[in-house]
Amino acid sequence: MIISLAEPHDVAKLLAFREEAAAWLRGLGSDQWSRPYPADKLLATIEAGTVFMLRDGHTTAGTITLTPEAEEGLWTDEELTEPSLFINKLTVAREYAGQNLGGRLLDWAGDRACRAGARWLRLDAWTTNEGLQRYYLAQGFTHVRTVREGTAVNGGPRVSGWLAQRAARRVADHGFTDRTPAPARLGFAA
Repeated sequence: MIISLAEPHDVAKLLAFREEAAAWLRGLGSDQWSRPYPADKLLATIEAGTVFMLRDGHTTAGTITLTPEAEEGLWTDEELTEPSLFINKLTVAREYAGQNLGGRLLDWAGDRACRAGARWLRLDAWTTNEGLQRYYLAQGFTHVRTVREGTAVNGGPRVSGWLAQRAARRVADHGFTDRTPAPARLGFAA
């Protein structure tokens, strides 16, 4: 499988991915991702070079967004002084479920974060999705706190405020062919 930067034409696929994941989550009793994500915001993250696609031939198997930009109101000023990259919108196509692609994408992201000079790989997860929270804990993340105040990126109340982090670290083999450009170094003092 090949990991590469998303391109503007991938917006439709990414929105469909999100709808597929939301339907699956609804079946599990979760309201996660039930509000549509604005296509223009998604396109902006693609154009910023922070969205990555995992492809298996002509099929998109997964996606992850990895950005130096933290969502406003989640992390403290002190935490924001620490070099970090933030994971968003990790999604694996249902037909690829059970193959640990999510874990391998997290390892890839941690490796990329380390190469960028980050100390932390951070994320915010759905506040009420305890299964997802357990998943991230099993992937080596540590729960920092839960933030419920504020507004979600796509409108409405904050619903994704379960904060976690793990140390950014090099990974010998995540199993993907990486066709992404080298990460830009973060602008923090070492």
